[in-house]
Amino acid sequence: MYWDKKGPDNTDATVKLALSRASELSIRHIVVASCSGYTALKFAGCPCEVVCVTHHVGFSGPGRDEMDPSAREKLQQAGIKVLTTTHLLAGVDRALRNKFGGVYPAEIMAQTLRIFGQGLKVCVEIAVMALDAGMIPHGKDIIAVGGTGTGADTAAVILPAHSNHFFDTKVKEIICKPREF
Repeated sequence: MYWDKKGPDNTDATVKLALSRASELSIRHIVVASCSGYTALKFAGCPCEVVCVTHHVGFSGPGRDEMDPSAREKLQQAGIKVLTTTHLLAGVDRALRNKFGGVYPAEIMAQTLRIFGQGLKVCVEIAVMALDAGMIPHGKDIIAVGGTGTGADTAAVILPAHSNHFFDTKVKEIICKPREF
């Protein structure tokens, strides 16, 4: 499915398509990007194990956690695991760029994935982050849901690899994404 426009207006349809494809393929794990918890809560009560991946603390300012503690609590009460950690495709490479200028390998990888859209880059990144954190099983296809800014407009079936074997990651299907990004 291709959306005409990027953005949060596609969230409900993206969630519906992700859940439908998970059912069709008997996929039991969904990883969703959400900093407010709003998008992740749309998966509450689904038959899959859900992991919400947030921005790392400090992303929007020193010491600042974008997810309100009450949102984190609601997710946990709904059985949704929350992962807040360093971004796979930023981390220290971004610190080097910020300090010295230039472009570094992880940022080149991120820009390359953005050729397919910001949401797909997010999907790949959060799938590997969740695997590295031990929150999803190794060697199993998962559904990853991401977006362009807020909400969700992209979903994909991914077989993630650990970050130290990143290039073994396979994007098996793109369930939906915006045509414009």
